[in-house]
Amino acid sequence: MPPQSKISFASILTRAKSPALGLTRAKSLALGLVLTLFFGCGQAAAATSAWGQAEMVEARLVSALDSTGGGATVPLGLHVRLWPGWKTYWRSPGDAGLPPRLAWSGSENLAGIDMAWPAPARFSVFGLETFGYEGELVFPLSARLAKPGRPLILKAAVDLLVCHDICVPAHFDLTLALPAGPATPAPEAAMIAEGVKRVPGGGASTGLVLGAIRDASDENGPAVEIEASAREPFVTPDLFLEAAPGQAFKPPEFRFDLGDRRLTARLAMLPLPPSAEPVQTMLGHPLGITLTDGQRSLEAHVTVGAASPLAPPLWPILGLALLGGLILNLMPCVLPVLSLKLLAVIGHGGGSTLRVRSGFLASAAGIVTSFLGLAAAMIGLKAAGAAAGWGIQFQQPVFLGIMTVAVAGFAANLWGLFEIPLPRFLAAMAERDSGRLAGPFLTGVFATLLATPCSAPFLGTAVGFAMARGPTEIVAVFFALGLGLAAPYLLVAALPGLATGLPRPGRWMITLRRGLGIALAGTAVWLGWLLTIALTPPPPAHSDAATAEWSDFNPSEVKQQVAAGHVVFVDVTADWCLTCLANKRLVLDRPEVAARLNNPAAGVTAMRADWTRPSDTISRYLAGFGRYGIPFNAVYGPAAPEGLALPELLSVAAVLEGLDKAARGAQPSLNHPE
Repeated sequence: MPPQSKISFASILTRAKSPALGLTRAKSLALGLVLTLFFGCGQAAAATSAWGQAEMVEARLVSALDSTGGGATVPLGLHVRLWPGWKTYWRSPGDAGLPPRLAWSGSENLAGIDMAWPAPARFSVFGLETFGYEGELVFPLSARLAKPGRPLILKAAVDLLVCHDICVPAHFDLTLALPAGPATPAPEAAMIAEGVKRVPGGGASTGLVLGAIRDASDENGPAVEIEASAREPFVTPDLFLEAAPGQAFKPPEFRFDLGDRRLTARLAMLPLPPSAEPVQTMLGHPLGITLTDGQRSLEAHVTVGAASPLAPPLWPILGLALLGGLILNLMPCVLPVLSLKLLAVIGHGGGSTLRVRSGFLASAAGIVTSFLGLAAAMIGLKAAGAAAGWGIQFQQPVFLGIMTVAVAGFAANLWGLFEIPLPRFLAAMAERDSGRLAGPFLTGVFATLLATPCSAPFLGTAVGFAMARGPTEIVAVFFALGLGLAAPYLLVAALPGLATGLPRPGRWMITLRRGLGIALAGTAVWLGWLLTIALTPPPPAHSDAATAEWSDFNPSEVKQQVAAGHVVFVDVTADWCLTCLANKRLVLDRPEVAARLNNPAAGVTAMRADWTRPSDTISRYLAGFGRYGIPFNAVYGPAAPEGLALPELLSVAAVLEGLDKAARGAQPSLNHPE
């Protein structure tokens, strides 16, 4: 790398004495003094040290703040630049190499330094496997102050080993002084934040989940087998293991399934040095695991033979799914089905307890069976590598056509416009108890199909967890969702007096049926409108995403806007999503919210992603947050470059708070966002 341009005080004085300037010695000394004071003060106020130069590498200390402020810690970084082709090492360098070493003797007001390690890359040379870095990087540091609010003087002795065809040790003595006073972000804050992003976390924000860690030792020696899954397919995965001293492993051998969204890796241990204790099995051994795949990464400390502590336990997720399914009963999509629920209840007035209980159990069975069918469809779509999500059937014309006809038929039947006579053998079957359960069962199926355009609190979390895991988790989560939606039917089945205690059916039911038919007729009109959208291209002004207030969603544009210091609000919606419509009317169109969103002068850009029709771009975007249904809203900004996901059901307070958090020039955190 070419040397950095520098201005030294000696060169200033030398230039000042040049005859070309025509200055006397006294004038040159005076000019040198002025320039020395000017540049010296600038350096003192800077949030960086001077560059330390060595063979093939240079380094400096940088601070995210221009002063110590009032906090107990200051976020820092060790900024390293390597010449092309040269590398330095990770904390566990592999078969050769040495990790960076930092000593802080002579520093003032420093209680301690915590160092974080960006995810490494693998270098394979002459059969040796080493782990480290090349190019330019920042090692995040966190300085703990002995006396918060006082100045901080750092003196770092830095030792790096850099290698290409040969290895060269490099040493730097770096000094950085930060004054006391209110802290504001320094220009290097974004660089340090980028370094923090490269530090592996638990995997939640990157969609990586660590599964079982098993002993795979055989007659060839000790080995481990590791399972992991991802929201989006793996592309270039790698695994780095940190074990007991002397224990090192060969590169992983990968197997993939579920459309490359799940991997199984086997890593065999290399021969141990003579001084190490023999190892026959890896069972019970502690391991540090770092999983990388491009820019995403995960880190965990586990014990071989035990499930990863980072894999979220299934039982809490099932509880969220049950609650999400229960709340789904209150969502707008399910309201038309209340007509059928209400008729089912009042139709049993004065009836037998057995018939009430069996009918409502049949409806609950229809709901649960439909959810299991949805689970099977999700598993099939994932295995085929196709986009899978909550409510995507409303993007399909065939489904919309069938549902439009079915709902219109229900409405016409409630109005008494026609009765479809059953064939004789079906009529005979209906006379038996088993036959009378077909209608309630189909009512449950119908309720499920109409419920899927809506999302509800906790539902997105549960579905996202399931879709990032395997078939077992998908079936379990969707079964719990079905039980939640079926809870009202199960309640009446458990307490049949809620139905039998009502007045007996009479002429009053005719008026009620006609009124309830209006709700279903409105649903049929809505479905028909969606069908026309699915069959024909939308006009240019189909939605307000094309107006001056809302821009069309563009992921690359989001990054550009955030890099420019702007805030971006993303609304993923669809014409078939009634919860999305409720969010828009009740929250996003409110004057106090619209004034913040539609304010380019204040650096706020509002983007709308229309998922009415299938879109791989939007599907991938949702999957990046572990979401597979809508509504979905996120806010980006200088303080939230990766985006803050908002609740499914928006509130004015949630939106305004999200905008404030994303825009806030808050002190960067060295903690991983998970």
